[in-house]
Parts: sequence; C-alpha cells; structure tokens
Amino acid sequence: MPNLRETRLLHLHTYFLFPFSIDKRVVYEQHPEVWSKYQHWMEGLDEWIAAHGVPEKSPVVEKLGPWRRSAYSRFDMDSSAYQDMVFFHPFVRRVFFDTAELSRARGEEEALLRCYTIPVGDGRRLWFHAEDAKGRSATVEVTDLRLFLFANGIGILTIGIEAFGISARRALWINEAMRKVYPSSGRQLREGRIPNRMTLTIENNGALELVSEELFAHGEMIGFLPPLSKNITSLIYFADYRREEFEPVLDERMIVYSYFVVDPAGLPPDYSSSEAYQVLLSRFLYVDIEGPSYRYEPSFVKEQMARQMYRRWAHQGTWYGFTSYSNITATIGTFECDEHTLKEGFLVHRMFNTRYYLMALVALFYRATLLSFEERTALVSKRLFLDEEDGRLTSENIRSATDLRAEFLHFSNYWYFDELANKDEEIEHFALQCQEYRIEPIKTEIEEELDKLNAYLQEYSSFLSTEAVNRLAMLGLIMGGGAVLTGFFGMNFGRYFERLFFVPDERSLAIHYAAIVLVALLSFGAIALGFYMVIANWSDYREILLPPRRRAQMRSRRR
Repeated sequence: MPNLRETRLLHLHTYFLFPFSIDKRVVYEQHPEVWSKYQHWMEGLDEWIAAHGVPEKSPVVEKLGPWRRSAYSRFDMDSSAYQDMVFFHPFVRRVFFDTAELSRARGEEEALLRCYTIPVGDGRRLWFHAEDAKGRSATVEVTDLRLFLFANGIGILTIGIEAFGISARRALWINEAMRKVYPSSGRQLREGRIPNRMTLTIENNGALELVSEELFAHGEMIGFLPPLSKNITSLIYFADYRREEFEPVLDERMIVYSYFVVDPAGLPPDYSSSEAYQVLLSRFLYVDIEGPSYRYEPSFVKEQMARQMYRRWAHQGTWYGFTSYSNITATIGTFECDEHTLKEGFLVHRMFNTRYYLMALVALFYRATLLSFEERTALVSKRLFLDEEDGRLTSENIRSATDLRAEFLHFSNYWYFDELANKDEEIEHFALQCQEYRIEPIKTEIEEELDKLNAYLQEYSSFLSTEAVNRLAMLGLIMGGGAVLTGFFGMNFGRYFERLFFVPDERSLAIHYAAIVLVALLSFGAIALGFYMVIANWSDYREILLPPRRRAQMRSRRR
C-alpha cells in the first residue's frame, strides 16, 4: 500500500472560512457620515464598504480592487443562480440568497444578507504563501475571494485556493498551516506549528507585487481580542480591528472546507476500501500533517470517523466528513457518475463548489450567530447583575435584554431551519455538519437562558408596576384628601361657619389665617410631592415621553 509521501493528488480545492462578528454599535459611532442616513443596518452596508474602497486606505483596494456587490442577476436554467437555488426549499431561497434584482422585480425587500467578491483572473493571479521555522513552505493560487455579511452583524470571509498535481503530504501541510490566523503562543512559532511568514502576492502580467504580509514577529492582545493576521485584516479593510469594530468568532484557525482527488495511477484495485485510504481521510478530516498512520489512537479515530463520515458513495471511493473545524470531500480519480458526464464537469467537484459550499456557509453562520448570542447573553446578564447590586435595573440594560431576546426570536423564526434542501443527501449532509457544530444543543441552551432572563425581567416589571401603582395610590390619597379639604372650605356654609372662616371679625381672624395656611400647605405639598415622585423616578418616565422616532433611533444605536 502507498504511504502518504507517495500518494498524489490530481486536484486540491480548499476554502478557508473565517467567521467574524461586527460590533454594530461601535461602527455606528465611528462612521456617523454613513450611518446617520439610514435607520437599518443593511441599508448602509454598500456605502460603508464603498466609502473605504479608495487606494490610499488599503493596499488590497489599490492592488486587487474593492469588494463589489455580487448579487444573483440571472435566473435562466443555465445560470449559477438557478442551479444553486433549485435544490433548496423556496423559503431558504428567499432567506439565504442575495437576489437583489429578483426582489426588486417582485416588489419585495431584499434578503437580509449581502454577498461581495473581489474578482481575480483576467491576466492577474493572486498567490497565498506560507512558510515555517522548520523550512516547510507552500505557495498556492487564490481562485476565489467572497464575503458574506448578514443583518445580525455576522460576516464570513471565504478564501478559495487551488493546486493540481501535488503530493498528499504537501496538501495536508497547506490545509493545516494556511488556516492559522494568529498564534496561540510564541512557542507555536518556534516549534513550527504555525507559519512565521504568510503573504498574499498579486501577479499582474508576470510582475509580482506584495499585497499583505504577516510575520507574527510581535503580538499582543487588543483588549480581549487576539493579534489577528494582517492577511485577514487587510481583506476586511472596511472595519478597523484596532478599534474593535469586529472580532473573530472562533479560535486561531479558520474552518477548512476542502476537496481533494487522489490520483488512481499506481494504486491497487482495492485502495478505496483499504486502511491506507482511511488513514489519508483521517489526516484530512482532522486537518493534521502527514504521518505514518492515524494521528490519534486508532480505535478512537475509527469510532469517531464512523460517526463523522458520510458513506452513501463510499463504494465509489467518494467520502464526505465533518468536524467542528473541517468539512471534507474526497474521491479517487474523476469519472462519470451514472448519467452525469465528465464533459459537463465532474459532479463531485461541482456539488462541492455549489450547493455543499452554500450549506457549509449556512451551518457556519448558525454556529457563529449562536456563539455571538452566548457572549452577548453573558454580557447582558453581567450588566443586570451589577444593576441588581446597585439596587435598581437601568432602562438601558433592560432594553438590551429585551432586544437580545427579540433578535434571538428573529434568528429562530427567520434564519434557522432544520432542513434546507429537498433531497435526502443534502438533508443528511447538513444534519451531520450541524451535529458537529452542536447547533441544536447550543440553540436550546441559549433559548433556556433567555427564557429565564425574560422571566426575571417579567418579575422585575411586575415589581415596578406594583411600585408605580402604590405611588399612584399614595398620590391619589394625598391629592384626594386635599381636594376634599379645599372643597369642604369652598362650600357655601352660612352663619357661624361663614363668619369664622370667610368673613372673620377680630376674634376669629387668627382662625381664618390658620385655615388659609393649612389648606395652602396641603395643596402645595401635594403638588410638590407629585413633582418629587416624577423626578425621583425619572428613569421610569423619560423614554415614554420621547417622540416615537427618537425612541426608535436610540434603540437602533444600542443594537
């Protein structure tokens, strides 16, 4: 059996997926020239990105060009839009596809996401290079750059690279090394477990020009954020990482979504069912570098792979695998799949590059969104805890909690679907990826936390309502008593009562003035107490007195 050093690959195609979360509140504050014009986040995205698309602000823009909106515009049978969308349920097509032209033609609002691309090609080639302290290095061509931005502030940057006719050993190092976006320690650099140099270089008609370079020579935390690679920050040039306008959602690695074709030349006939092929699959699945056998204890790996590998087409040598940090498509050679002919393109690669790619993005969006909810739930709970220690919850933190629950409700009802596609194979793929991402358990956990938070706020609201009713009752009693008293004195009693209080003589003059003072004290005291109650509890009344538009702007800024 051939070992990994001898195994050749006909084609390696990998997407490095980088999910990040934009702090919309910070962006609103840092870019008022853009966001003051718009009420909704999605309305200003195109202008925000275009405003930074000038050469002097970014070497990526100068040498590659800015991000350009890449919404679907053609919907005929041979268009990519038709072939991408037709496999998904109609409600998924409305939610997860940037179909601006179609939406406008139907008189509908656009979907709550935007897709952007930086075109490569047309005489230009973009190269991604990495090297480490052990002398290993690789250079691969970047064939696809895409950016997805969602209405909830989640973004996914995808960097697609391809290589042909390389060794499995080299392909494994490419996947493992180039996914790194920051070192977890200086020791990683010294031991060669992360590249000490990573570059993006543009080749334009034979001339090479450096676009970005990361040496990881210095690194320190930015607040609570890690020192992110310049190759990543240069591509997300429209958001300032130093000002914490965005943050990575996961750890020091990008998600590896990878496709590879083993060269069948020289392989034994039973290679597809061999232990050597399983070792190769395990190395790609767990994004490990080359080794003589399984990276981990064999029985453990086999048990894990039995759960994480999709076997429907295993008899043809085609396997799919899913972990929380990788998604692989593997096959042996290119061949016609039943009635799918090679002249129309290799089916396995076509599916990898279209519907499965989109499903991988949706699953990653779910994971990134839920992790963002976990962080925000913790922060809101912390602020409420500090308010509780101060003896009173602030309206701003109460609003943050209710906004968080409203956003989660929107995610659950609008974005989240257990089933995306029409066919069993697509459903099974998506279910396996979501299972590895632990989507359902995390979603259920957050839902329970928000329900408890909501119950707590409901109890607090009931307490405030009771306090308000008690204040109203007390004011009513005082005001009512004063009204009775003044009304009593305003009644047209005659004889002795009139002479005593209204037409006093010298003997009853003191009683007359005493009555005036008493009634005045009660009246003005009641009014003063009413003013005091409003001022002392101004936070309860302030927002309800604002105009509706001003209230909506305040809530929008807080989000």
